[in-house]
Amino acid sequence: MSGISTFWGSCLLGWCSLIFLLSSQSALPAPELFDGQDKLIHATAYAVMAWLFWGAWKPKLGETPCFLAMLAVVFCSAYGGSDEWHQSFVQGRDASVYDWLADTSGALLLSILFWNRSVAMNRNSERETQ
Repeated sequence: MSGISTFWGSCLLGWCSLIFLLSSQSALPAPELFDGQDKLIHATAYAVMAWLFWGAWKPKLGETPCFLAMLAVVFCSAYGGSDEWHQSFVQGRDASVYDWLADTSGALLLSILFWNRSVAMNRNSERETQ
C-alpha cells in the first residue's frame, strides 16, 4: 500500500468488510420508518465508502482531485454492483439495480463535494501566494 494512507486504507477495508457481512444476512433488523429509507441507507453507506477512499488515496492522488473523485465513484460503484450480485445468492435477499444506483449516487455526491472543496482550497492557496 505504498503511497496511500495505511489508516484510511484500513478503515476502507473494514467498511467494505462490514458491508459484505451485512449483505450476507438473510434479513436486517431495521424498522422501516419511511418510504425509500433503504435507498437513503445505501447512499449514506457508499458516501462513507467514498470518504474513506478519498482519505486513503489523497496522499498519492491529492494533486489531481478530479481524477481522485472519478476513481472514488468508480470504486464505490463497482463494489456496489458486486455487492448486489453477492446478495442475489443470499437466501431472503435479492439484487436491485435501484440499490446500486443509490450506492453510486451517494459516492458521486460526496465525491463532487470533496472535489469542489479541493478546487476551492487550491484557488485560495494560489491567491495567498500571489
